[in-house]
Amino acid sequence: MNNNLVKRLISSLLILPIALLFIINGSSFFIIFLSIIFLITSFEWIKMNKKKKLFKILGIIFLILSFYSAFVLRTYAGLNFFLFIILISILTDIGGYIFGKFFKGPRLTKISPNKTYSGVIGSLIMPVFGGLLYMQYMQLPLGILVPLKLNTLSNNFDLNFIIMILFISIISQIGDLTISYFKRLSKIKDTGKILPGHGGLLDRLDGLIFVIPITYLFIVL
Repeated sequence: MNNNLVKRLISSLLILPIALLFIINGSSFFIIFLSIIFLITSFEWIKMNKKKKLFKILGIIFLILSFYSAFVLRTYAGLNFFLFIILISILTDIGGYIFGKFFKGPRLTKISPNKTYSGVIGSLIMPVFGGLLYMQYMQLPLGILVPLKLNTLSNNFDLNFIIMILFISIISQIGDLTISYFKRLSKIKDTGKILPGHGGLLDRLDGLIFVIPITYLFIVL
């Protein structure tokens, strides 16, 4: 196990319980949590694009939309659904990392040299299994998207649920590649150094920052 992976595991084990505490408590705790994360990610974005005024403005507007969407989804769609979105995004990263390291293979794009086709496959497989387990054992209420109870599941519902998981996973990967593209433009490896082994918060939340507002818009529409 390399040193960077150890750092990633330790920082994840330390940060995840704290984040869950704020998310589960909701209300003012969640607002404070979102505000802190917004300020840090905004600082990282501005620093990364310090010579590109238009990118800075558009990025901050997008971050405002993303964090507002996070507040609305947590408040009105409920804790279980919000945790479901986070779970799928995390499993997308983990699946991509594990499959990419184990199977290797050709690179996906020059934008992110570490991305491989095998990693993309892992990023789709692991969220499907994890999402189905979450639905089964956490009794995820999906009435906001599909008005059916878990005890009356049909094959069509299962298919809709899997499509939703894949949709979230794909958007998460697009978010990852987008931030990687801007990092490449700025000729930097990480957006920050706040998370040992991960880099900055934008490095860690790049997928979620895209998934949350798009999921919100999907629900509204």
